[in-house]
Amino acid sequence: MDLIKTKSFGAGFGPVLVLAHGAGAPADSPFMEGLAQALEVNGISTVRFEFPYMQKRREDGRKRPPDRQPRLLECFSEVVDQVRREVNDDCPVLVGGKSMGGRIASVLASERSDLAGVVGFGYPFHPPGRLDKWRTEHFASLHCPMLVVQGTRDPFGKFEELAGYPETWDRVRVEWLTGGNHDFQPLARQQSSQPALIADAARQARAFVDNLSQAQASSIGV
Repeated sequence: MDLIKTKSFGAGFGPVLVLAHGAGAPADSPFMEGLAQALEVNGISTVRFEFPYMQKRREDGRKRPPDRQPRLLECFSEVVDQVRREVNDDCPVLVGGKSMGGRIASVLASERSDLAGVVGFGYPFHPPGRLDKWRTEHFASLHCPMLVVQGTRDPFGKFEELAGYPETWDRVRVEWLTGGNHDFQPLARQQSSQPALIADAARQARAFVDNLSQAQASSIGV
């Protein structure tokens, strides 16, 4: 499987985020490229990959629905294993992704106990308009902390819809991008832009990683 690695990958002991694409766009979409670059600026190396259905689409140009969840999880886990073989044992490995990619990353983190954290960018808490179809059951089983960076206008989970989210989400933190939609596009009247919100999201991810490192140091008495 071809992996897209940022330049800093393998250069030291810094954190690595295995980053999955969303349901409709590939690993090298403009959003994913911009996000990977912003994370790199903030000292987080990324490794991107494509799920099998997206690999087939790249080969023949035909759009397909995502693979079933077990196949998505199998693919994601294989990439994590490959990355672990290439980094130092002390290197924190996180998983995350855009929309569906972030959801599958979080499910993986509820099954694997060797991940440092999860970061979801535009998490699909529910299908648009379907508040009876929440995709959060596994949050109670997460083995590591999770950060979600969400636009306040995201139809897959708006600010007002998540107010007072369940106590079972005790390992999940949500940070908001004012005015952002599912792709972090702000309102036209805002003094902002999609790249600016993506940069904000990357800074939130860096702060999350730093908090993880501090918590780990405290737990071992450093």
